[in-house]
Amino acid sequence: MALKYLELAMTEAVRRAQNHYYGRGVNIAGAPERDPLGQAEAEFIAERDSFYLGSISETGWPYVQHRGGPRGFLHVVKETTLAFADYRGNRQLLTTGNVSVNDRVALFLMDYPNRTRLKILGHARVEDGRSYPELVAQLTDPKMQSAVERLVFIDVVSFDWNCPKYITPRYSVEEVEAYVGPLKNRIAELEAQL
Repeated sequence: MALKYLELAMTEAVRRAQNHYYGRGVNIAGAPERDPLGQAEAEFIAERDSFYLGSISETGWPYVQHRGGPRGFLHVVKETTLAFADYRGNRQLLTTGNVSVNDRVALFLMDYPNRTRLKILGHARVEDGRSYPELVAQLTDPKMQSAVERLVFIDVVSFDWNCPKYITPRYSVEEVEAYVGPLKNRIAELEAQL
């Protein structure tokens, strides 16, 4: 677990709750200014085809949205920077508006089959994709470039790997097909023999 993440998460209110339920609270001191992503985090991020992005509105309400794309659409630009292309959608622009007044975001990346999750805290900025055609080309599948409206950059402050205890395994259609495909083939072989 990255120390900066704990320092940010373990607020006085959290310590009071810990004291109430467990008799003592966790106090974190001496955390670095930020915890850069390492090789394990970069590899995990590169394998994801979706994540959840939390932001805070100017009225203080949290907002969480799902972001999906081809595997690896969330890019580790460097150990403290993530980026992804944001496409034309429902035109609500809730996250875009939220980060314009409060740039703090939380990302929640899941690997359901392996019961693994990575949480990332950072500061986001949204840039108009039309102003950065070279970055749009770098961050996007060529077939999707015309649909890009924005680029989202996240300055990573810290991250945390979570316990797998209560993660229910879930599988994509492709993963199910990979598991079931050989069984279907064998059934077809046996049916042909009958």
